[in-house]
Amino acid sequence: MVRKIPEPRVGGFAFADVAKRAKTLAGASYEDSAKTAPKAFTDIGYDQWRDIRFISDKALWKKEGLPFQVQFFHPGYLYSRTVQINVIEDGKVRNIPFSKDLFTYGLNHPEGDLPVDLGFAGFRLHAPINRPGVYDEVIVFLGASYFRAVAQGQRYGLSARGLAVNSAASSGEEFPAFKEFWIVRPEASDDQITLYALLDGPSVSGAYEFIVKPGKETVVDVKVRLWPRRDIDKLGLAPATSMFYYDEHSTLEAKHLDFRPEIHDSDGLFFALGNGEKVWRPFVNPERLMINSFHAIDIQTYGVLQRDTVFDHYQDLETRYDARPSLWITPTPQVDDRIWKEGHIEIIQIPTPNEFNDNIVAFWVPQAKATKGQELTYSYRMRWASPESGYAMAYADSTLLSMSPDRKNRKFIVDFKGKAIEALPAESKVDAELSVTGGGRIVEKQVLKNEVTGGWRLVFAIEQEKRPGLAQLIPGFENVVELRACLKNGDEVLSETWSYAVEF
Repeated sequence: MVRKIPEPRVGGFAFADVAKRAKTLAGASYEDSAKTAPKAFTDIGYDQWRDIRFISDKALWKKEGLPFQVQFFHPGYLYSRTVQINVIEDGKVRNIPFSKDLFTYGLNHPEGDLPVDLGFAGFRLHAPINRPGVYDEVIVFLGASYFRAVAQGQRYGLSARGLAVNSAASSGEEFPAFKEFWIVRPEASDDQITLYALLDGPSVSGAYEFIVKPGKETVVDVKVRLWPRRDIDKLGLAPATSMFYYDEHSTLEAKHLDFRPEIHDSDGLFFALGNGEKVWRPFVNPERLMINSFHAIDIQTYGVLQRDTVFDHYQDLETRYDARPSLWITPTPQVDDRIWKEGHIEIIQIPTPNEFNDNIVAFWVPQAKATKGQELTYSYRMRWASPESGYAMAYADSTLLSMSPDRKNRKFIVDFKGKAIEALPAESKVDAELSVTGGGRIVEKQVLKNEVTGGWRLVFAIEQEKRPGLAQLIPGFENVVELRACLKNGDEVLSETWSYAVEF
């Protein structure tokens, strides 16, 4: 059961006012009115920009001792476009003016005054999430409509976005941006904070409400109203963006040149449907752009997860990939919840030569197209959390892959774990329902008890089959084979469905 989203205690300016502004914007031609940082700050590199630091003693509400504090980012580097930031106190709106006095500039030497209406690149919320009285970062809004959060004991990893418009489409992707924020002043007893955002872009305008509650899981309840300026071919809702370079099943040569066994912010996509099916799709770093869609009816939840949280699997004391969060997206149906009833989850996986590029994008695409003049209203809950909290069935704990010297055969070892199968003795008739599509043929299959982990292991091999027709004429057409597997005991389904795409 989905918990009802709490109504924020706000008088005066509220979500409806942001929605009114968004609707007005959508009724006019798009105009990019964002201010930009002076050239002295747009021409600097990352290290120079990072040398500009907000003075923590000047954080919003620090002197009042409230449960949340706000710090701001200086515009510059890749974040040259600014946003206006306001606070709502006693129902009244107060703009936060930009000031050089809020920052130290390190080795940067800005000349002259900067305008008070310049705005900021973004902001971050701090709260005592890990230790009483110590205000650590909880959530950051920085760049276009990007934001990311952490739960207790975690490091920043994947990001979310307000919206994805025509991602990986031939027409080119559009990046609508948050242009203004309103942060509601919390009460001394509050354990959550409310903020609003106004989004605008060439194709769509929208109003957002975020209710942020940090803790062992950091929960963000999101309410959205959108007005398209024109028809949109592909509207991606609740998008998540992450990085996957390689892990234990990768065949990338770079894996053998680095001391770290795995490098990734997230290692797969999970989703659950209303019919009870649960699917796990490990990420890959493909040789070419890979786009996969999973048709879904009555989506219950989906998540971009960092399922592997064992430090020994990464061996990186600096980046601590083992401490990166997983992000769960759960629709919170309101009066009209058709937007979540039918559509598809889309994964875009982009080849990357290093760990510095976000190359994974996942989002929900409703079945009904977004058309000019209509109003779209939807809501969802985000949980920045550990991976263990989202599934109860037996799950695919690891995927290993090897290939024959001629690269024609692939062998997979998939280890499943979970209470649903660990109690089953080795003589149980556990089998795997396995399917291969797209030009592959099973040449070996075995299911056996893993006496070390207590789980069960699926071992199978496939070989490539040549397909007739276009596959003979178009190079690379036959190179991707889709795999699906789940464990069963007779008619009883024991595990989630493991799903994988392998390139020959």
